[in-house]
Amino acid sequence: MTWWSTPEDDEPDEYDESSVRIRPGRKGTKPRTKTRPEHGDALTGRILSVDRGRYTVMLDENEPTERRVTAARASELRKHAVVTGDRVDIVGDTTGAEGSLSRIVRIVPRQTLLRRSADDTDAVERVIVANADQMLIVVAAANPEPRIRLVDRYLVAAYDAGVSPILCITKTDLADPAEFLNNFAGLDLPVFQSRDDAMPLEEISAALVGHDTVFVGHSGVGKSTLVNALVPAAHRAVGVVNTVTGRGRHTSSSTISLRLETDAGRGWVIDTPGVRSFGLGHINTDNILRAFTDLAAIAEKCPRGCTHLPSSPDCAINEAVAAGTLGETGKARLDSLQRLLETFAAAPTHRAGEN
Repeated sequence: MTWWSTPEDDEPDEYDESSVRIRPGRKGTKPRTKTRPEHGDALTGRILSVDRGRYTVMLDENEPTERRVTAARASELRKHAVVTGDRVDIVGDTTGAEGSLSRIVRIVPRQTLLRRSADDTDAVERVIVANADQMLIVVAAANPEPRIRLVDRYLVAAYDAGVSPILCITKTDLADPAEFLNNFAGLDLPVFQSRDDAMPLEEISAALVGHDTVFVGHSGVGKSTLVNALVPAAHRAVGVVNTVTGRGRHTSSSTISLRLETDAGRGWVIDTPGVRSFGLGHINTDNILRAFTDLAAIAEKCPRGCTHLPSSPDCAINEAVAAGTLGETGKARLDSLQRLLETFAAAPTHRAGEN
């Protein structure tokens, strides 16, 4: 024993480092795995509405056990948008009882996806609705004045998404829509005309039965009024048009699916907020041409990179129309096609052949 040590220091150690147990931290002690449960017992439902991270889902649609449940999105879907119209798989409490909450674990592959961007230079898409197969474009004959270019943009978005467009022009008691409708004479576009005192509800309802139809339109055109007439239980807020600016006030603030009930059958009306602009930064113009099946067949003879615009050299469609091969109907359809293509021609982010 030395003078600086104590008797205890000279005693042999009873423990070494290997025998000391270090308490692990709370995080990172359990290895993570990328394996996720298959959720084989999940139920598939329809997203009716989205509200601040909570989703209203309809289960067992058209069955005696049909019910609506509230669901949250699972953590593995945090980077995936879930939108109105989506079909999703959910687990957890699916009773629909008050206060219950289920969990969305999968998004069923979408059949269609209607999108728009903030403007034509923005390639970031804003998803409007999933799985719609029809688009009802609502436009007023007056108050506010109809905007041809906005309707063109709706048509472009519909054709790009593979959605069939329908046009409903309201307030025809205020102005004759004939001149406006001439702009779409070349399209296979069903048109309904409506007056404030006489809405063709039976005809419109018949066109909606068996379909998921998304309603779009400029603020103040009477879209919410039409929705309330078709689905009386909807109670969608109705706005007015500012007499100074001629603009409508936004009334619908969210996209929602509403059940249409008729003697002939059921359908879905998907109401969307009114918009004053509709960006097309994400559109593939090839899809626009495919909507004109007769012209698309002729376009196969066009040179590579043909824009099909009036200034496009050696365009087979332009040459066929100039030669009178397609008659007056073909000329009107080409005019419509070219106007739609010109609507999008200024978008610098577009590259043909990309979605």
